[in-house]
Amino acid sequence: MVESWVNSAERIGADLHLELSGPGGRRAALIRALREAVGSGRLAPGTRLPPYRSLAADLGVARNTVADAYAELVAEGWLTARQGSGTRVADRAEPLRRAERTLVKAPPRARGPRHDLRQGTPDASAFPRAAWSAAYRRALQAAPSEAFGPGDPAGRRELREALTEYLARARGVRTEPDRIVICSGFAHALRLLFGQGGGGVLRGPLAVEAYGLAFHRELIAAAGVRTAPLPLDEHGARVTGLGRERAVLLTPAHQFPTGGPLHPERRAAVIDWARARGAVVLEDDYDGEFRYDRKPVGALQGLDPERVIHIGSVSKSLSPALRLGWMVLPERFVGPVLAAKGEREAWASVPDQLALADFVVSGSYDRHVRRMRQRYRHRRDRLVAALAAHAPHIEVTGIAAGLHAVLRLPPGTERSAVKAAGWQGVALDGLAAFRHPETQMPAADGLVVGYATPSEHAYGAALEALCGVLPPA
Repeated sequence: MVESWVNSAERIGADLHLELSGPGGRRAALIRALREAVGSGRLAPGTRLPPYRSLAADLGVARNTVADAYAELVAEGWLTARQGSGTRVADRAEPLRRAERTLVKAPPRARGPRHDLRQGTPDASAFPRAAWSAAYRRALQAAPSEAFGPGDPAGRRELREALTEYLARARGVRTEPDRIVICSGFAHALRLLFGQGGGGVLRGPLAVEAYGLAFHRELIAAAGVRTAPLPLDEHGARVTGLGRERAVLLTPAHQFPTGGPLHPERRAAVIDWARARGAVVLEDDYDGEFRYDRKPVGALQGLDPERVIHIGSVSKSLSPALRLGWMVLPERFVGPVLAAKGEREAWASVPDQLALADFVVSGSYDRHVRRMRQRYRHRRDRLVAALAAHAPHIEVTGIAAGLHAVLRLPPGTERSAVKAAGWQGVALDGLAAFRHPETQMPAADGLVVGYATPSEHAYGAALEALCGVLPPA
């Protein structure tokens, strides 16, 4: 136990008594103590708290411990922090106290998520601003004047050439620049392939994995294409269930969201099916660049470039804000896709395409991906360690690659766990949200937990909150 009297009227206008005790270490104890001081009324709205350094010295804790505790309480609404004004007790503290006195059986629901553990987005704070700015400047200086005209619907050749080399080297893709079409991301690729309201380059029915993004299924359904779910197991999609479908959409590098690569025998089997049926495989290269187990998983496209449409983007590796992706097409689809795109279709920004080309050719993209791979691996390890320490009965799967993990829950507990997370301000998804409504595959309870989105300083608090909402053994 650590007790401290902070006796500095110049800094906060009142004595501050904090008692640090209980589980969870100094940071958690400090958060509890400050909450108690505000919630009990000992710290009135507007009270200014000591600077990080001063309070850390008084308590005998690290400065970062105080900084993290303040940040957490600011996020929860107990404190406010403004430049030049310091950290103060928030004006909403009194309504919070009234709510606590009124709602004895259930805490007030969080107005917005304090901890974002949803899948699908990278750490925005890690965007390589300096390297991207340098690539942008170089690209603009070197760009010919015609680059700022109407442009080629296929995309800038500089980028298509850079991607040809990169995808061959990093993902085992076999292609050439004339078979790459630049798009604005995976959803844009689906719209180009299936059209709006029918009449697209591809026709259904389309086989899909039993678990996947509902947004993609809805987009395909809006094009008038029926989807048929394929069951999954630890080796990926059971492609032996393929029949008379004209195409299949797979995430063979890392099945989304359950995790795991498509087994080599199934990779070969789906290519054999496509050849025999005259069908095509749509390869969503989801998480292909973020593998942590040192077992290479190349692109399915490398097995047969004429039977696979390989689709990728920089949404996870760099930022979804860039809106840059690509399709590597069999030769027979290049013309129809360009016709669907149209001469005046709003393609991706030419300056952004040129900047990405420079970013790839200069080696900056490789360096950034390696750096983020190390960061996300560390995040994954912290998640696994926290669960082992605080919820050892929870099985964690899908962690060999990607930006999220699946937490397997006891039967019947998923809905209550998602609800509890919402009450505590933890944003995450239940596994049921990704389940195809027509699949006959037995349902399993689980949480899909993203570990990439929180900033580094907020990640520890996010893990602590997550462990607090998991069902007991």
